[in-house]
Amino acid sequence: MFKFELIKESKECKARLGKIRTPHGDIETPIFMPVGTKATVKAMTPGEMKELEAQIILGNTYHLYLRPGHELIKEAGGLHKFMNWDGPILTDSGGFQVFSLGDLRRIKEEGVEFRSHIDGSKHFISPEKAIEIQNYLGSDIMMVFDECAPYPASYEYVKNSMERTTRWAKRCKDHHKNTESQALFGIVQGGMYKDLRIESAKQITDIGFPGYAIGGLSVGEPRDLMCEVLDYTVDYLPKGKPRYLMGVGSPDYLFEAVERGIDMADCVLPTRIARHGAFMTSKGQITIKNAKFRKDFKPIDENCQCYTCKNYSRAYIRHLFREKEILGARLATIHNLFFLINLMKSIRISIMENNFINFKKEFYKNYGY
Repeated sequence: MFKFELIKESKECKARLGKIRTPHGDIETPIFMPVGTKATVKAMTPGEMKELEAQIILGNTYHLYLRPGHELIKEAGGLHKFMNWDGPILTDSGGFQVFSLGDLRRIKEEGVEFRSHIDGSKHFISPEKAIEIQNYLGSDIMMVFDECAPYPASYEYVKNSMERTTRWAKRCKDHHKNTESQALFGIVQGGMYKDLRIESAKQITDIGFPGYAIGGLSVGEPRDLMCEVLDYTVDYLPKGKPRYLMGVGSPDYLFEAVERGIDMADCVLPTRIARHGAFMTSKGQITIKNAKFRKDFKPIDENCQCYTCKNYSRAYIRHLFREKEILGARLATIHNLFFLINLMKSIRISIMENNFINFKKEFYKNYGY
């Protein structure tokens, strides 16, 4: 049921066009995937996500395991039915969330002991448990349970972490039951060390998965370093499988990722900054709470065709945020998601027309990069 078709490779760089087939629909790549951490893209209905032409959304294994519980979601008929979304869903394994708990977790070879960030209750997730939870959720694309090393970290720490990630990836693959309906992706780790990244890529691709993710980037390192690591890591991933850069969603990072051959990216960024009144626009990011927008009756972005920009002024939206009205966050979320989804659509067109590099330069100039 899962298939990746490579449609076109850019003549200018590593950028490429593809199509991913899943049981719940096709996905045109490169694609930005909105994050629905707790079985909802914050402030948005599934119908609105369809109107924005979101092709796939994410769910989070860690959060859904804690609340409402994967057993309940399975009883409801799976995550698609539970949240009333009939398009493709990707679930991450919860690895990043567990490892970001810091002192609340303890890593062992068997898995990770941790305390819930909600109520302090004790839990244990192993690679097998992460797969079981995702099998219950019924997502179209699942992720192996990996260890995401922090930045900065010593060579020895990252080496041990990377090797454990490989062992856990094998256990995940062995435990995965629904191979016909759910594609399990491997994850490459290795921190910022070139030899470890290359070794991880070789080890994970040797195990064999329908797709591959690059984890442990955009965790605080400089952008240039991320691009460098991405550049050589991609070369060790098979051309005929989708490549997913985890946790990246700013316009510049999306351009840099696509230029280096990435097919999929996700991030909470557009919805998170929306709740604080920040808008991505064709001329850079603006913060609507600023006093200069008090009598500004223009749309957020005059070049944008989203519902927010077609119907409301900057002055009105500033008023909503100052009065803490829920509609403000909703309108900001609609705009930011529309902006990134359509940016990726424009990127796909530029690759098709062999104009990606010029399009990137023009966008950077207007955005202020």
